[in-house]
Amino acid sequence: MSADKVDEIRQALKAVIDPELGQNVVDLGLIYEIEVIDDCVVRISMTTTTRGCPATGYLKQAVQDVAWAVPGVEFADVELTYDPPWSPSFIAPEIAGLLGAR
Repeated sequence: MSADKVDEIRQALKAVIDPELGQNVVDLGLIYEIEVIDDCVVRISMTTTTRGCPATGYLKQAVQDVAWAVPGVEFADVELTYDPPWSPSFIAPEIAGLLGAR
């Protein structure tokens, strides 16, 4: 697995903004895992803030589209999981205060 490719994808995913919270999915802690196979196949495990989140379809598709747009990526698969359930403690410290999640 290429750590550089994982970092590149993680940075690209910061373009995906949760419409409810107005922050990117990476800093919100919604991206659980990024796996890169042979530098061209990407598997992403992600969650949403709640199980019934109305933006689930949008977020999943946006994450897949952005990952697929990273140079060299030939296939991107996004798996939605609620294990573990998302918690405000997953939010990056830099933005947690902005959201009152401290």
